[in-house]
Order: sequence, then structure tokens, then C-alpha cells
Amino acid sequence: MVCRQDRLEGWRAALRAHGLPEPPIIEGDWSPSSGYAAGRVLAGDSDVTAVFAAGDNMAIGVIRALLESGRRVPEDVSVVGFDDNPVAASINPPLTTVRQPFDAAAQEGIKLLVHAIERPHVDLPPAADQPVELVVRSSTARPPRRTPGRRRATCG
Repeated sequence: MVCRQDRLEGWRAALRAHGLPEPPIIEGDWSPSSGYAAGRVLAGDSDVTAVFAAGDNMAIGVIRALLESGRRVPEDVSVVGFDDNPVAASINPPLTTVRQPFDAAAQEGIKLLVHAIERPHVDLPPAADQPVELVVRSSTARPPRRTPGRRRATCG
């Protein structure tokens, strides 16, 4: 499973790989209301063209705040979430998100638990990394024409 720290490090690595500076991070608590609060702050900054939220619930709150503030998603600001919450495909616009294979991760966890119970004196094998998948939906688009000094933001 990709935890909060892994998501943050992945975001930072992607920015570095593209030679982009790291914008300020707005912390949240994974809830739609914390995403909404972050979205209200981001909506007031016309330089923000993209938001990566550490979870879909926060991304949903960000989208609501942006739309209420008159910012269009994705025309003005692209929004990406994480986890592929069942609601993500049903909101307007449908949320682009990173899908984790929860079933495969649960099976891996059960396998390790059984190993620990059956062989308590043997070290656990390392957990297998589960691949993630980008699910592209309508909350993202090419960025609007950029002017010098434009930046991107995240909340997480």
C-alpha cells in the first residue's frame, strides 16, 4: 500500500524529474472538509493550475471549493486524487486518481500473517510491492497557457 509519506515522496520525485520547483504543501486530514478548506486557499491563487491531493476525499473537497470560487475544473485547475474511491467516477467532473490494488494488498497481508503464525521464529519475507495505476478522468486537462511565475500546488 502506498502510504502518505510514499505519496509525498512520489510527488516530489515527479517534480524533480521534470525540473519543477516544489510548491508549498497544504496539510489536510484526508477528509472532504479539509480538502475544501485547502481548495478555498488555492482558489484565491490564480497561479495555481494543478492540485495533487493525497486522497480522493480531499480532492473532492478541493473541486467543490474551486467550483464555488468560480475556478473551472479542469480548464483552470486540474485535480488528481489518490485511491480511486468508488465515488471518484461519479462526481462532476469525474476525478482523475491513482488506483491501488487493495484486494492484492489484502491477499499479501494475509499471506504474511499466515507465515508469521505458522513459522513464528522465521523472519517474514519482504512484502511484495503492488503496482498502482493512473485512472484518467475528466478532472484533468492540459494546463492553461502559462505565464512566467505560474506554479502548481498540492494538498495532502
